Amino acid sequence: MELLQINHSLFRFINDLGKQFPSLDPIIIFIAEYLAFILAFGVIIIWFTRHRQHRRMIMSALIAFFLAEILGVIASSVHFNNQPFYELTNVNQLITHEVDNSFPSDHTILFFSFCLTFWLFQRKGGWMWISLAIGVGISRIWVGVHYPFDVAAGIILSTFAAMIAFQFTTRLLVVDKVLIFYEKLEQRIFPNLKKKDSQQQHNNGKTTHV
Repeated sequence: MELLQINHSLFRFINDLGKQFPSLDPIIIFIAEYLAFILAFGVIIIWFTRHRQHRRMIMSALIAFFLAEILGVIASSVHFNNQPFYELTNVNQLITHEVDNSFPSDHTILFFSFCLTFWLFQRKGGWMWISLAIGVGISRIWVGVHYPFDVAAGIILSTFAAMIAFQFTTRLLVVDKVLIFYEKLEQRIFPNLKKKDSQQQHNNGKTTHV
């Protein structure tokens, strides 16, 4: 069976699940369309916990995402296909989407760049993040806007980018220097946070010596 046939067959299998289980469609639509906003909100919350390792993780995820997007642009110049709802008949299209090159899946790149980075930094419970990213990829097929190979390409590119970014942010001293510079700048803009941070460090020190 040719790759194109495999791609179409896998798409039909997943996309037809929306016809078989229509009660799940609202949940899938939410995951496919709006979960990105929750991810963005979560990233902001994590950043402002003011924990340096958390900020290193977010910085790594952002680098991974931008690198994966660049790789995605290169990949899209090599291969082109429109969305399934435009190319195929009887597609169960659940969300509106403009017609353009759907290869690779940008949503998959976004979620795998961040979620895989979170897993690299926090292995304990990290599979929750991987499961979330996989769920987003499947949802984009379910709603009819991406082929499985679009999603697979997004996974491969973002995985490569996340591994590179992880090595960069955990091994190079320049990352620490950037974070320290930012923290000093933040303390000047929000001086009250400095006292809060100092008190928290003091409390942590007391706890450590108990």
